[in-house]
Amino acid sequence: MSSTVTPEAMTATVTPQDVTRAVTPETTIANARERIDSLDDRIIGLVQERMAVSAVVQETRIASGGRRVNLSREMEILGRYREALGKPGTALAMTLLELSRGRI
Repeated sequence: MSSTVTPEAMTATVTPQDVTRAVTPETTIANARERIDSLDDRIIGLVQERMAVSAVVQETRIASGGRRVNLSREMEILGRYREALGKPGTALAMTLLELSRGRI
């Protein structure tokens, strides 16, 4: 992504207000933390949604005479997360599975 400098921008003077709005490490960190907080809120919402959907699957499986947990499906999920995120992905998947089991 390239930016074009206009002739007006080249002759513009820097005001004290411009200096106070300058990007500093502190503002960069604060902005990044705000973004992380926003992402965390979305992730938490998605995890809660996943838990609710998993409860529907479990209830339906039990109602049709099946088991609450499908171990082959869980292994599939573990493999998917491990492939995408490496070893820490497995731990994340285990946590998600734990949160999603037995809530019914």
